Amino acid sequence: PEILAKSRDKQYYLLQDLGDTSLFDVLGQEGFTPRVKELFKKSISNLARFHWEAGKEIDYSLCFAANSFDRKQILSDLLYFKYYFADLLKIHYNKPALLEELEEWSRGLSSVRPQTFMYRDFQSRNIQVQDKDVYFIDYQGGMQGMPQYDLASLLWQARAQLPTDWKNELVNYYFDALKTLPEIPNFNEMEFRKVYLECVLLRILQTLGAYGFRGLLERKPHFIKSIRPALQQLKSFLETYGHIPAFSELRYVLEQIVKPEITEQFDGLDEELVAASPLKINVYSFSFKKGMPEDVTGHGGGFVFDCRGILNPGRFEEYKTITGKEVSVKEFLQTKTLMPQFLESVFATVDISVDDYIRRGFDHLTVSFGCTGGQHRSVFAAEAMAQHLKDKYNISAEVLHLEQEQHQLKRR
Repeated sequence: PEILAKSRDKQYYLLQDLGDTSLFDVLGQEGFTPRVKELFKKSISNLARFHWEAGKEIDYSLCFAANSFDRKQILSDLLYFKYYFADLLKIHYNKPALLEELEEWSRGLSSVRPQTFMYRDFQSRNIQVQDKDVYFIDYQGGMQGMPQYDLASLLWQARAQLPTDWKNELVNYYFDALKTLPEIPNFNEMEFRKVYLECVLLRILQTLGAYGFRGLLERKPHFIKSIRPALQQLKSFLETYGHIPAFSELRYVLEQIVKPEITEQFDGLDEELVAASPLKINVYSFSFKKGMPEDVTGHGGGFVFDCRGILNPGRFEEYKTITGKEVSVKEFLQTKTLMPQFLESVFATVDISVDDYIRRGFDHLTVSFGCTGGQHRSVFAAEAMAQHLKDKYNISAEVLHLEQEQHQLKRR
């Protein structure tokens, strides 16, 4: 984006508005059309210029995240995959052997030359489309590194799922784009292609690490939804390029995580099925002293979660007159109690029923949270549950706080 104007004290600036449409959005709307392919080619032409022209003038000591994609940075990405994906799946493998292989691989990749400006997250979500042209955002993590990594990031983006013939054509187009630039000394296309394939695998593993952290640990729906496509990419890569990785223990781990019993764990609900579902969910907070809410549906089912095992903000003077909706109470529960761990278990438990109810066409589910007074913990948990249902299923639950609002609901 172009900076249109800036203040004299350099605290404010006006930036070109590129709209809301990314290349990923266009791909989702149009599919694999000639126009979309042309937008990818424009992106790759610009990428070549980023690498071999813009990179010459950058002072890499000013880079925000790190100066270069060196051995430590590469190993960090690989360990991200190990700890936040492979280990969370509880796969049995030789841990010392794998660590030794990851260290050896990171040493080898860090010695690759030549190095250029490396965008770091060059993928279609970070490419804006406006007036038939492409623009680029989210490059603050750029550094000096392997140009192959950016090309791999774009062409093997998990959610984009580019066809194999597109990937091959667009890799070749990168070399065509290089021919329009000043000659690059000591450039070896065969060596570039070899390292490119290693970078494809590296990027897939880094992506799985990110999805594991954001999805499996933080339970963010977008990242959970992205795991299966990423595993499909990995499976396709392993089947196509049997010689990569050249490390036996890593190969073993990767072959384990693409097995059906693993990938089937991440079969999400069909979005059309969710949209057509008649399921309505009521979420309540209440005081155990006054009694649980009565089931008005006649189904007699649902969940009641006891929040009294969580440290009570009501014990502290500054929170006694406010509720779990207030920012200060939220911060207390999120940072000074076990509420995050409690809710992680609650969400996982409720999701099992929500998934099943949607598949079977059921129309109602009740989720209730109780605490001593129905003021802090249960109110916060009920609000968090409703937000989780909105984020993951786009279901707008009806929330009622029995001790905080007027209602006609009876107690059990």
